Amino acid sequence: MEIYFLSLGMLLLGALLSIVVKEQWKFKVCSVFSFLSAGLMFIPAFGVLFTGMPIGRTIYMSPLLTGVDFVIDPLSAFFVIVISLMSFLGTLYANGYMKPYLNKGMNVSSHCFFLMMLIASMLMVVTVQNALFFLIVWEIMSLSSFFLVIFEGEKKEVIKAGIKYLIYMHLSVIFIMAAFVLLNINSNSLSFVTFTNYLHANPELSNIVFLLAFAGFGIKAGFVPFHNWLPDAHPAAPSHVSGIMSGVMIKTGIYGILRFLFFVGLPSKMISYTVLIIAVVSALYGVLYAITQHDIKRLLAYHSIENIGIIGIGIGVGMLGLAYGHPVVAIFGLAGGILHILNHSIFKELLFFAAGSAYLRTHTRNIEMLGGLIKKMPYTALLFIVGSVAICGLPPFNGFISEFLIYAGMIKGVPASEINLFIVLVLSIAALAMVGTMAMLCFTKASGIMFLGAPRSEYVENAKEDAPKTMLIPMTVLGFFAFFIGMFPQYIIAGVLSPVSMFANVRFAAPVFEGAVGLLGEISWYFLIFFVLVGVLMFTRFIVNKRSTKHTTWGCGYDRPNNFMQYTASSYADLFVSTLKPLFKRVSHIKKPKELFPKEAYYELEIEDIEEAYIVKPLVAWDEKILTKFERIQNGNIQQYILFGLIFLILAIIGMVYFGG
Repeated sequence: MEIYFLSLGMLLLGALLSIVVKEQWKFKVCSVFSFLSAGLMFIPAFGVLFTGMPIGRTIYMSPLLTGVDFVIDPLSAFFVIVISLMSFLGTLYANGYMKPYLNKGMNVSSHCFFLMMLIASMLMVVTVQNALFFLIVWEIMSLSSFFLVIFEGEKKEVIKAGIKYLIYMHLSVIFIMAAFVLLNINSNSLSFVTFTNYLHANPELSNIVFLLAFAGFGIKAGFVPFHNWLPDAHPAAPSHVSGIMSGVMIKTGIYGILRFLFFVGLPSKMISYTVLIIAVVSALYGVLYAITQHDIKRLLAYHSIENIGIIGIGIGVGMLGLAYGHPVVAIFGLAGGILHILNHSIFKELLFFAAGSAYLRTHTRNIEMLGGLIKKMPYTALLFIVGSVAICGLPPFNGFISEFLIYAGMIKGVPASEINLFIVLVLSIAALAMVGTMAMLCFTKASGIMFLGAPRSEYVENAKEDAPKTMLIPMTVLGFFAFFIGMFPQYIIAGVLSPVSMFANVRFAAPVFEGAVGLLGEISWYFLIFFVLVGVLMFTRFIVNKRSTKHTTWGCGYDRPNNFMQYTASSYADLFVSTLKPLFKRVSHIKKPKELFPKEAYYELEIEDIEEAYIVKPLVAWDEKILTKFERIQNGNIQQYILFGLIFLILAIIGMVYFGG
């Protein structure tokens, strides 16, 4: 564990040095120290992951905390690897992305400091085994990410998104704290080991504790109906922060859910069904609203909700397997869900980084304003398409592998004799298939409108592929990871089985699992051969066309095509969206023409989140209405403030005398 603490020390040292060095060196310092930290952290994490033997150290900080245990078990080791690797790639990408912000009077020093603190706090969240210290580092993580989100604080919408995020994070910690308090009262301890022993001996408390924890960690993860902060916070943050938050930070919520599942041991059928149903709704809700978005980062944010739902489906299937005593179902579900944590972090960071690269060159996130970028930015376009194929769960990329395992877990559970389990799993299979179909619709829209066709506005005219290597290298590495896991899943799944073994005995499913992994490899190779053949045909076509004479095709008398003849993002998805009108709140912005040949007229359709429109906004309006009635109290009159204090003091004394007597 000495290496673990040395790794944390590297991050803290990098945070402090980034404050004092010159502005052009700040992100270089962050990159160097996050690289050193990741390299050091990999040593104990990979050791634990492949041996299955936990390591730990007790630190005595104060009489209040007594001993605080830091433990790297297989579950922690998996998250440590994901956090370290993805955070390093994010800090490396920031070197290029943040160049335009340097020497502009923006507080880059604090941004670098909080970036390193976010990484350190995430690593401590997944390794600390003391409830009180867990809440402390959890709060550090939330506050660090809040300051990263509001980097461009001069923009009103950024501050609004940041405050909304902070409110949701503190609502999250209330539920988590309630779960810990309930455990502390009953076990008289703050140790995770004691919590596990107590709940195994007293399972009657398990349901309420797990549901409280699921609500708290579900807000951080972005499960519906706790998702509203996510589509606002991700677009507001710089792209490297969006990538780290979506790819890594929200997964700490999943870690918390899995950690409490480990406390519980054998989940009840009730909470297992609850997790699965919420996860299915989240996946459908996220992808459905992603289709309607025109802001590329907001679109990707809704896909984070979708993929958190897919992870939740895997966990829910695994919990049902445990609850019904079907170890094969449990292992497939949990393995798929845990592997999707890694897979989602890879392709979601790739997509956010590619979107950030396009934004940096075009200065707009509105995909309706783009088009034809594949000619201007071919590498970014290619890598975005790789991420798009991966997030749709198509071979030969990594998203296919984890979703296949989740499907396998559900299919293995369908023949079970329990009618409730049969119905829920069949509906879940159908829902997951629908999610995949809608994801393909969404990303053919995003990729096609952004990168194909002719430019739709002047934003694209000056765009070019001149991004620094510090931006292209992380995207290329992520694209390679997505491809490697898709082609060689056996090497990654071997590491995933180690955390799964904390919940179920993997030996029960070894023959079936090995067969599934072999099938996955074969499917990926078949698809690779297919893509190679397509590539050969396209290359042959290119050579033939290059040697042939070109003439303009007869256009039925119309020889002046323009960008207005192309599909827009709205029209591309309209046929699908229009069939689901009750699920959206449609807001139209119209400027009607006032003459026969108008110079300016437009129609813009905005889709509002129905939960935001019909629940969150009315609650906020009601809250504001109530609080405005107390405005008179804050009038700046010191004498009146003293009077309020005296009244409170008198009431407190009366209460003590009355209740004390």
